[in-house]
Amino acid sequence: MQKTKEFDQTHGFFSAKRIDDIAMLRFNKKFLFSATDLNVKGSLFDYLELISKTDEIKVVLIMGSPHKTGCEEYIEFYPKAFEIKFGQYAIERLYNAVNQFILKIVDLNKILVHADSGEVISLFLNVSLACDYRIVADNTVFKNPCLELGLVPKGGGVFFLSKMLGRSKALEVLLSEEDIPAQEAMRLGIVDKLVTADELENAALEIAQGFARKPGTTLEEVKRLLSYSMKDLADFLQLENEVLLRIVTSQEFRKRLRECPHDGL
Repeated sequence: MQKTKEFDQTHGFFSAKRIDDIAMLRFNKKFLFSATDLNVKGSLFDYLELISKTDEIKVVLIMGSPHKTGCEEYIEFYPKAFEIKFGQYAIERLYNAVNQFILKIVDLNKILVHADSGEVISLFLNVSLACDYRIVADNTVFKNPCLELGLVPKGGGVFFLSKMLGRSKALEVLLSEEDIPAQEAMRLGIVDKLVTADELENAALEIAQGFARKPGTTLEEVKRLLSYSMKDLADFLQLENEVLLRIVTSQEFRKRLRECPHDGL
């Protein structure tokens, strides 16, 4: 593997810094339209590729963005996308970017720890579920804005939750209109550790350091075996795209946008 010192980077979309043998990523900008920008997306994937080719980094710690994409912004993304020329392609680019990111972190030959707090919509819960370990602050609330639009959650939520919770419990969670507070998420097992908001970053770093103390070859091979159980994920995400695009191009969806109590078409 190559040796490199280029682990500290700052981009408009994310920043990254090295802490010993841990790479900490922090997203700095609202995700939805940024993810449709090929240059922005490319900088993130290039960084993950850089990480994958070095033995100096054992663990990647992903910190949730302090600039949250909330339910309202998620809902408003769709009418805003349709207002621009070739808006459907912006939606497709978002879906493809999410697919690529999910597959990248599942296949990455490093252990990934995800930390978050506050309001977390289903899209970012799914990113978290693709990681290997999840820690959240006790003020975290998971929300599902998809139901309001008649959508399914993007990012493999059905895939991951059915594996983690079983079919019937996953169905209950996916179709519930109730928010999931941090304590309930812990009880369900979709997060692994709960701390106060003030403790989150230090606690997440301690978890990452605990993993990093293990032999690098062991970490890499355990991750390889864990990823094998996800071998159907790429096909699932493609089917998920087809389902979502069929919904968002329908007249019923346009009607929902018009009737939604947010800015619409």
